[in-house]
Amino acid sequence: MKKSVKDTVREAILPTVTELGYRIWDITYAKVGADYHLEITIDNDAGIQIEDCERVHRAIDPILDEADPIEGFYYLEVSSPGIERELRTEEHITAFLGARVEAKLFSPKEGRRAVRGTLLSLEENGAVRIEEDAGEILTLEKGEISRLATLFFEE
Repeated sequence: MKKSVKDTVREAILPTVTELGYRIWDITYAKVGADYHLEITIDNDAGIQIEDCERVHRAIDPILDEADPIEGFYYLEVSSPGIERELRTEEHITAFLGARVEAKLFSPKEGRRAVRGTLLSLEENGAVRIEEDAGEILTLEKGEISRLATLFFEE
């Protein structure tokens, strides 16, 4: 079975990123307009500054050139996950249990397209439990959620 671009890139750069004192938060590879973009999102306990992104970019660029995991031209971007983080993986979700989150839904549930509250748990089947401010606990199946993100700034 052939590895995905994300898996190949992660495998190639993980030792270097870790050695520099960072964690890989996420890797995305997508077409943006007419161009392809490989975005490596890094994190650490002290937070990420532009200098951190530049340092990692300079370190991984030659590694990716040598590994050549992507055919053709692409833009390499290194970024921070930001304050309001999208929670895409089990590791992301479990790291933010107890945090304020917003789950945007593919279709309305109980008349709502978004649910805000405290992230209580991640179930074995991938569902998440969120306690809304009014105290109601909702279980949202993985397939119902279009985007799950932490909330630090609320309207």
